[in-house]
Amino acid sequence: MPNPMTPGIVPGRLPPSQIAENFGDLHTPYAPHEAAVAADRCYFCYDAPCITACPTSIDIPLFIRQIQTGTPEAAARTILEQNILGGMCARVCPTETLCEEACVREAAEGKPVEIGRLQRYATDVLMAEGDHPFERAAPTGKAVAVVGAGPAGLACAHRLAMKGHAVTLFEAKARPGGLNEFGIAAYKATDGFASREVDWLLGIGGITVETGKMLGDGLTLEGLKSDFDAVFLGVGLGGVNALRADGEDKAGVENAVAFIADLRQAEDLAALPVGRNVVVIGGGMTAVDAAVQSKLLGADSVTIAYRRSRDRMGASRYEQDLAASHGVRLLFNAMPVAVHGNGSVSEIELEYTAEEDGALKGTGERFRLAADQVFKAIGQVLTTDGGLALEGGKIAVTGAGQTSVAGVWAGGDCASGGDDLTVTAVAEGRDAAEDIHRVLMG
Repeated sequence: MPNPMTPGIVPGRLPPSQIAENFGDLHTPYAPHEAAVAADRCYFCYDAPCITACPTSIDIPLFIRQIQTGTPEAAARTILEQNILGGMCARVCPTETLCEEACVREAAEGKPVEIGRLQRYATDVLMAEGDHPFERAAPTGKAVAVVGAGPAGLACAHRLAMKGHAVTLFEAKARPGGLNEFGIAAYKATDGFASREVDWLLGIGGITVETGKMLGDGLTLEGLKSDFDAVFLGVGLGGVNALRADGEDKAGVENAVAFIADLRQAEDLAALPVGRNVVVIGGGMTAVDAAVQSKLLGADSVTIAYRRSRDRMGASRYEQDLAASHGVRLLFNAMPVAVHGNGSVSEIELEYTAEEDGALKGTGERFRLAADQVFKAIGQVLTTDGGLALEGGKIAVTGAGQTSVAGVWAGGDCASGGDDLTVTAVAEGRDAAEDIHRVLMG
């Protein structure tokens, strides 16, 4: 939460009724007849490019045909067999750059089949019925530790439990969910969906959750290896990169991920403080989520400042346009050099940049923006690795998540080689579970 020394960061910039309206569902869920009409647009391609574009390889034409034929429960099972967090992924995946970008309708007409909304429709129908679609196999007698209850850890734990293994899921925070629970914009996952999905996933049985436990603080890799037959690490990235700008220690300069987490856990959004003039430094999904939500909370002026050009921005063009549609200013080729203010931030100084032979350099031309709140959204770093070999600042893995230590696997944001996406984390957790099962069962 903001430091008391930041007078410009205050709650109640908008009335509660306006904030409640602002944080409504980003996409209205399909009604059954709307889902049928949307499904009817699919060509049901034999060699479907949308499947290849999906990190979890969901059979998209099959589940859409199942919706078309009036069996959304079967469609949901098709989805969940590959992606047990299919409900959340339907809400937060950048489908516009994955399956929908690959859709033949997109290439032919510039309007793809709305795969994400159809996936949400099917999984919502099944979850509303309450029954878990999968059953556990007979107990194997093997026990596996999964550290980190984010998307990768949850997917791994579920698949292992389904195979008959006993799983203990360790989570540092007070509740499981990872970035789905703490790091996604509130308007993308309304009505406590992330928490409800975790509860539903745990319905498979065989998974014990222990919160307040993290690697390096109460848990050691050596201890886990001695107590369990295998270990999976899905610990995410806990640290935040520094701005490397003079004065960034002033009050009002905050971590965007922490701001989003506070917002997601707040019981009363109208009581959440926000600045009048907000500047977000970064170019990824976190930067957009922090910027848009600042606007929705009542900030007058919100600017995203990104050091490179628009086409290098990590957030998709859809996310960029979403920010712009909410009145967020997008500023490119500008990097922070100093934070000004007497104790708390009042201005941020930026310098225009240019790329020369692939290297980013300042042009020497500087300017200032009024700011009483500055969010850092310039990437996160690994804070706990258990002494494993690293690659590019992340845990080095080969194959389906095998680390440098036998009997230890890793996946999700903490592991090398993948995109920092929920759907990618799910795929890596799932695939690691299959490899763990193969090794444990000989």
